[in-house]
Amino acid sequence: MFVQVIQGKVADQAGLTAAEDRWKRDCAPGAVGWLGSTSGFTDDGTFVAVVRFESEEAARRNSERPEQDAWWNEAQKCFSGDVTFMDSSEVTTWLAGGSDDAGFVQVMEGHMHNPDRMRELMERYEDEVRSRRPELIGGIVAMREGGAYVQAVYFTSEAEARANETVPPPPEVAAAMAEEMGDAVFLDLHRPLMMSPG
Repeated sequence: MFVQVIQGKVADQAGLTAAEDRWKRDCAPGAVGWLGSTSGFTDDGTFVAVVRFESEEAARRNSERPEQDAWWNEAQKCFSGDVTFMDSSEVTTWLAGGSDDAGFVQVMEGHMHNPDRMRELMERYEDEVRSRRPELIGGIVAMREGGAYVQAVYFTSEAEARANETVPPPPEVAAAMAEEMGDAVFLDLHRPLMMSPG
């Protein structure tokens, strides 16, 4: 899997939402290798999109399509400043991964010193995490050079996520998270928009 994370402050949320609808209608049918996307706005007006492709080549082919370029030229007018793009071919899913049924998505950004350790612990404690946090559907982690990561975590609802956020993870996982993810920034997508082919 290949992931592209798009992020920027937005001046016109309604306009960008309408642009996403146009993309689904006009561009998605020809986006070969596109697996889906999760997007939304934070409370401070930041737009975040996590877009999934089968491969980096598929993402590049999509970006080179004239209709994609024309769409972006219009959509970017909704932003109030620079838009950042983070590409990653080092992508890991945990538990059930992402889900179009999620009612709340929390995006985390930061740096990991040892992502392999985090992956191993999440696999080892998968059943225990699932039993402790039944509202937690799963997540997608995209790494890039230097240990920077973006993680999208999918929940059944925000109310259930907030009710259970004080439930501690297994001690070994908690210790690793404190060490590996201490600089995490949280971007809450209260009303996430999910898109997938079909």
